[in-house]
Amino acid sequence: FGMQGDHLEPGVTVQNKDTTENSALNLLACVGNTARVVSGEARGEAGIVTGKHGGVEHLLVWFSDDTLDKLVIGDKIQVKAVGQGAQITGFEDTVQVMNLDPALYDKLGVTTAAGRLMLPVAATVPAHLLGSGIGSPNARRGDIDIMTADTAELAAHGLGTLRFGDIVLLQDCDTSYGRGYLKGAVTVGVVVHSNCLLAGHGPGVTALFTAKTPV
Repeated sequence: FGMQGDHLEPGVTVQNKDTTENSALNLLACVGNTARVVSGEARGEAGIVTGKHGGVEHLLVWFSDDTLDKLVIGDKIQVKAVGQGAQITGFEDTVQVMNLDPALYDKLGVTTAAGRLMLPVAATVPAHLLGSGIGSPNARRGDIDIMTADTAELAAHGLGTLRFGDIVLLQDCDTSYGRGYLKGAVTVGVVVHSNCLLAGHGPGVTALFTAKTPV
């Protein structure tokens, strides 16, 4: 929040000019994947995929400041896509994992207790604050925006201090086969872009886990 711009994407925005190939890039790449520069002055240097931005169909990648100084528009970046289709042992039938590199999963502090999957989150977002992206047929690409027109509601739920990379829980939100409302369902995702002034928009969240029941 507080930046002078809408939908600001941190790091580098990656997009393939071919629509079909860009669809594959956005579908198969996962948060935490390695992205390597394969052309230009920064060739050989590596970054990390941090999220997906729906609508514009961008993949977001973090690079060090030194690498950013060497990059120019048009440099080619290749992503080692791994993670889609992953499952969590013991939760194969109840929790879907998406958009998440298995190596990053090991760093999220995930534990299990009494048959439930536990992980720390920065905030909980109620279903009535979920906007752009709801109704999309595929959560394995893009994001859901947290609507921010009602600042009192944001404050009530501690959402005014969200940061890029924060892990958040979306209440009553099922993203198993598309994005929609389902009482008791849960989606956990990562904040990938900044706030926006447009109605129905705000900080974007790329889904990482979803469950139709409160496990």
